[in-house]
Amino acid sequence: MLRIVHTADWHLGHTLYQYPRAHEHRRFLEWLLAVLGEHRVDVLLIAGDVFETANPPATALEAWYRFLAEACARHPRLSVVVIGGNHDSAARLDAPRALLEALRVRVVGGLPRAAGGAIDLDRAVVPLAEASGEVAAQVAAVPYLRPTDLPRVEGGADELVEGVRAVYAEVLEAARRRLGSGQALLAMGHCYLSGGALSELSERKVLGGNQHALPADLFPGDLSYVALGHLHLAQTVGRPEIRYPGSPLPLSLAERDYRHQVLLVELDGARLHRVRPLEVPRAVEILRVPPLGELPAAGLAAALGALPARAGRPEEAWPYLEVRVRLDGPRPGLRQEVEALLEGRAVRLASVSASYGGSGAALPEAVPRASLDELGVEEVFRLLWARQHEGEPPEALLGALHELVDQVGQEDAA
Repeated sequence: MLRIVHTADWHLGHTLYQYPRAHEHRRFLEWLLAVLGEHRVDVLLIAGDVFETANPPATALEAWYRFLAEACARHPRLSVVVIGGNHDSAARLDAPRALLEALRVRVVGGLPRAAGGAIDLDRAVVPLAEASGEVAAQVAAVPYLRPTDLPRVEGGADELVEGVRAVYAEVLEAARRRLGSGQALLAMGHCYLSGGALSELSERKVLGGNQHALPADLFPGDLSYVALGHLHLAQTVGRPEIRYPGSPLPLSLAERDYRHQVLLVELDGARLHRVRPLEVPRAVEILRVPPLGELPAAGLAAALGALPARAGRPEEAWPYLEVRVRLDGPRPGLRQEVEALLEGRAVRLASVSASYGGSGAALPEAVPRASLDELGVEEVFRLLWARQHEGEPPEALLGALHELVDQVGQEDAA
């Protein structure tokens, strides 16, 4: 039985709003090291986006190399295969390749090329061994493919998609030629498959954008497992063996309720025996006040005052806080008010959003018998105000509007 942990989209060096995530990544990596031992894992597949940016901070690089060193020290028979993602610098991932291969870590940061420009199939196809040392599978380790990596394919409905198909076909055919009796054929990729569910607030569009989502039939039926990265929601696409594990950490406030995980994959010869999600413990919570809907401004003090006091808790472990408020009119100092109310509370304010109690009607609906060019400036302003706010606009604001209109008129005259 070949045991694999499939993970992706670590985004080391990520910040949530202005807050660094080093503490959360450290806790995740410590947990992952324990998982590798607890489940007697033979192979760790990391399907791209190791880092948040192509030029990650030193703290992220240190976390990466420390994890690899500890994984190899604690689990000397573990093999690690890493491909680059669209956030990663292929050259940065590949640079220490010779050193990492001595530690049983195979890195394919960018599509590898041999002399003459052909794909270096010796690097793109990686054998996977069980704890006994016997090779049990071959994996086509294809990193994120940029348009410049793709061959020109004439006659296809979409040149980009057909170029990706050609790359996978070549690497998979090379992997098939290396298969021994009873061995499994796997593929890795960092891409967006058609039908995959996006986490819109935290995923960057790849290749030619979402209009170039790749078809699942890139991966033929003889594959035992396809280990993908890029989508931050854990999901299966098309067939049970084509999987995204999702990101191990929430990368936006919208991912508050996702069950972040890695996948434990078990292969019995060439047969996919089982895939088990292993939920990643949440090191730092995301709080929303109120949990649903919006809070009237009058209720802010009580709701925020009920949050836990600091009481010596380290700041890196404080929850992130999103506050949603319903207002009757503009409140320019709202964030500063919220920050003052949070003094002494063990939370980190990430976002304050406001909604308003206006009609929400578009101007043509609000003035069905008049066109905008028939209305005066103040009338248009009052209609816009009514769309978002209750009541009449303040006299001081109307005065400022008229001053601005007079100033513009004088400048036009000049």
